[in-house]
Amino acid sequence: MAALAALPPLPPQFKSIQHHLRTAQEHDKRDPVVAYYCRLYAMQTGMKIDSKTPECRKFLSKLMDQLEALKKHLGDNEAITQEIVGSAHLENYALKMFLYADNEDRAGRFHKNMIKSFYTASLLIDVITVFGELTDENMKHRKYARWKATYIHNCLKNGETPQAGPVGIDEDDVEEHEDAGATSLPTQPPAPSTAAYDPGSAAGSYTGVRVPPGAHAPANTPAEVPPNTGVTGNTLQPPPQTLPAVDPALFSTVSQGDIRLTPEDFARAQKYCKYAGSALQYEDVGTAVQNLQKALQLLTTGRE
Repeated sequence: MAALAALPPLPPQFKSIQHHLRTAQEHDKRDPVVAYYCRLYAMQTGMKIDSKTPECRKFLSKLMDQLEALKKHLGDNEAITQEIVGSAHLENYALKMFLYADNEDRAGRFHKNMIKSFYTASLLIDVITVFGELTDENMKHRKYARWKATYIHNCLKNGETPQAGPVGIDEDDVEEHEDAGATSLPTQPPAPSTAAYDPGSAAGSYTGVRVPPGAHAPANTPAEVPPNTGVTGNTLQPPPQTLPAVDPALFSTVSQGDIRLTPEDFARAQKYCKYAGSALQYEDVGTAVQNLQKALQLLTTGRE
């Protein structure tokens, strides 16, 4: 697509959305769907902050022009025309970026691209709010990612070696990173697909070991299998997963005749199925089973 018209200078009132707009620019070619929703989030947030002063109105008007141009370019893309598809696209993208940074962190490979990925993942989780309230899991991922970006950035800046894995979250550091740190991070985060990464560019390399989710990561964070780097030798096998118990009653349950499901019920059931599908991409069987049970419970009883 043709280059989007440049935005006027960012009004000081809109400082809180500057990184979301930067993320949009970084994804114009890489993933226009992500770029579109980042701008939509910035637009909605900016309207809430100030839509009356001349400089803010001018900025929002130009941002709206960019949104309309992107929407025209994307045409009938289902991620734009169907909210549930768009939400799934954005959430999966953010999760993959989070997983890359989390795997690097667990392996003790601390570098700017990893910090940028943590922070960008947290920004994209902000953007998911254009579809409604965040789940508890997403809020935990956002808080953890933003804090990790701050903590590791500050350690490297001070010449210290960060501690990988579980360390206490400093709430002040999380807030501080909104105004600092991010400006000195790389302008281009790595793409969310692990296949695009060059393991040799970081200290050390993958050894074919599948790292299971640690206690330091948010609950239900699926482990991702690193790409095969050609390293020979014995590889560790992932520990067997402890699967949640399945209620036998669900196997024979049929929808009760007097149950009337609302559009919100159907939307929640769709989301549970979407989360289950996402978990299966990372072989997280336990999370997949839990979400499928929730969907079945909702559809057959009208309750969660």
